[in-house]
Amino acid sequence: MATEATTTKFQNSDFRPVPQPPDFHPGGDLSPHDGLHFWQFMIAGSIAGCVEHMAMFPVDTVKTRMQALGSCPIKSVGVGHALRSIVKSEGLAGFYRGIGAMGLGAGPAHAVYFSVYEVSKKYFSGGNPNNSAAHAVSGVFATVTSDAVLTPMDMVKQRLQLGNSAAYRGVLDCVKKVLKEEGFGAFYASYRTTVLMNAPFTAVHFATYEAAKRGLIEISPESADDERVIVHATAGAFAGASAAVITTPLDVVKTQLQCQGVCGCDRFKSSSISEVIKTIVQKDGYRGLMRGWIPRMLFHAPAAAICWSTYEAGKSFFQELNDSTESGTVT
Repeated sequence: MATEATTTKFQNSDFRPVPQPPDFHPGGDLSPHDGLHFWQFMIAGSIAGCVEHMAMFPVDTVKTRMQALGSCPIKSVGVGHALRSIVKSEGLAGFYRGIGAMGLGAGPAHAVYFSVYEVSKKYFSGGNPNNSAAHAVSGVFATVTSDAVLTPMDMVKQRLQLGNSAAYRGVLDCVKKVLKEEGFGAFYASYRTTVLMNAPFTAVHFATYEAAKRGLIEISPESADDERVIVHATAGAFAGASAAVITTPLDVVKTQLQCQGVCGCDRFKSSSISEVIKTIVQKDGYRGLMRGWIPRMLFHAPAAAICWSTYEAGKSFFQELNDSTESGTVT
């Protein structure tokens, strides 16, 4: 009876339960907040973005060449044709033309990308780690902010990827010439299209990734910690491939806007998406809107696998660091 009375006593509505720290499960933690500081999300995301883009840059070059219309070096939609043309005209170095611009943009952009995603996910999830809608909305917020950082360097990168060394000698030369000849607005000519493309991309990507990761962990929860790299890589690859195929038409439009007037590519009177789509359809039919979908999928599947596994590894490192720091403080 004494025990019952004591229990009843502490069930008084005036008492509030003390919040407990989240359990740490490396690779298998599905809580909406992982107990990391904002700057730790930024560092993990920055490293993940740099590793992803540097590793997959050659595939991205092939995709950019295939999507460019007009009299640019690559007119065929065939991957083999694109590969042979790049090797023949510039050698293996041609696959890495413009990598400096991506190196300057990928780190800061992905730092913003993942930190905004984590903060938004915590806010919108309402304490439910399985809230797919929250993951999708958080992804949209992440891409709107990160694209504002990445778009200028992405434009420079794509112009350099076209392979016309006579047009631009490098990153700095490209920036100077674009500012002088086209003005600052040219760096953001594709921003609206990029956001319209990446918003559904990241919505599908993040929601699919979180769901796939959760499903893989539930299949074999006892080995989730030991196989966390495989889980993150597999979920990331599936999410990246799915989102890439769905958003290819808008990616073609983005490439057209960023490369307009370069190497004989069409120049548009405005940044109107409908105008670009109309031009593509007139010149190449509706199949032109799917130009480069194979290398795009081949890029985003392994890129997402690399990015997510690197990012989650970074988070695990900081989680262990925080845990060891707290243990040292306690002792």
